[in-house]
Amino acid sequence: MIKLLSVVGARPQFIKAGAVRRALERWNRTAPEGQRVEEILVHTGQHYDDNMSAVFFEELQLPRPAYNLGVGSDTHGRQTGRMLAALEDVLVQEKPDLVLVYGDTNSTLAGVLAAVKLHIPTAHVEAGLRSFNRSMPEEINRVVADELSQILFCPTAAAVENLRREGILDETAEESVEDVFRARRVVQVGDVMADSILYHEKIADQKSHILKKLGLTDSAQSKRYVLLTLHRAENVDDPDRLKQILDAMRKIGASGLRVVFPIHPRTRKRMESFGLPAFGPEGGSAWPNVQVVDPVGYLDMLALEKHAFAVVTDSGGVQKEAFLLRVPCVTVRGETEWVETVALGWNRVTGAEPEKILEAVQSLMDWRGPTAPFGDNESGKQTDPNPYGTGHAADRIIAFLADLFPPRFRS
Repeated sequence: MIKLLSVVGARPQFIKAGAVRRALERWNRTAPEGQRVEEILVHTGQHYDDNMSAVFFEELQLPRPAYNLGVGSDTHGRQTGRMLAALEDVLVQEKPDLVLVYGDTNSTLAGVLAAVKLHIPTAHVEAGLRSFNRSMPEEINRVVADELSQILFCPTAAAVENLRREGILDETAEESVEDVFRARRVVQVGDVMADSILYHEKIADQKSHILKKLGLTDSAQSKRYVLLTLHRAENVDDPDRLKQILDAMRKIGASGLRVVFPIHPRTRKRMESFGLPAFGPEGGSAWPNVQVVDPVGYLDMLALEKHAFAVVTDSGGVQKEAFLLRVPCVTVRGETEWVETVALGWNRVTGAEPEKILEAVQSLMDWRGPTAPFGDNESGKQTDPNPYGTGHAADRIIAFLADLFPPRFRS
């Protein structure tokens, strides 16, 4: 049996790992004994709040992690260092055939570094994404992960092209396991987040009660709220940028569109430290028509995204989820790694400037769909309406990994 060790630590990684886990279970039901895959799931504890962690394991039907490192929050260096030390101990004990990492968090970086120091091959899911902004910690994490990984699972053609420009190319492997992992393998598989959306959308319709709980189910409120998420350091650690974005959202609320804001723990702490409390003295929202709520689970988030008038976010995952649900998105960053969402007219990148945020949301007032709302975006060469695949990315990942360890190579 092939031993795969998966490293996760944050909300988006739990979602991606859930898709891969389902594919792994499907594979093991029909695979020959020598090509079955055992997964050891390691949770670094980067996201540790129940609303950001435990609820996702429950909803995504992920098994209890074999290891929970309990690292918690800290500065980037200290957090990554603690992860690296703890992961090294786990890898020495488990001796996996392969380490699987996801995305662009500190957990991703620590997983790759720990594995490469022990000469254990690494596969990176969501490889090749680039915002081309090296001031973002996420950009550094994904660049290093791509440079050090032997197998790069790319979600899109643009991601493959980014790697090609950096000199990371698919190479021919020889006839041994050792030679397989000396070669670099670049594989476009599609996006595991698309797998998850297609699988969970109907489940969310049946099981989520968040719309009723927040009073968003009557006809007057339906599709008349903007969903806001904020957590990126470039926004929430900068008091001026954070105030600009929040001012724009207050104006949107004053215009008659309700704003629903599931607040990230990090964002809440920063707002309080900057004198921008999210909640009033009696526990309600500090701003009229802006409803601040605790973080929500995956199914509730899908329901909120699906029924929103628009999404305003700095999250890469939420941008993509909005696109897959065909909900207009306004990205309050200077750039996006998910360039397909912009090229196809479903996402507008505004930065933190209130006027641009307001203009983007207000431009949607007369939009009725189903065509893309931001028709003025440059289409470039992007014409595929489903650039992230049709829901089989995780199956391709598991089949590819199992094929790397054919029986004749194993002792």
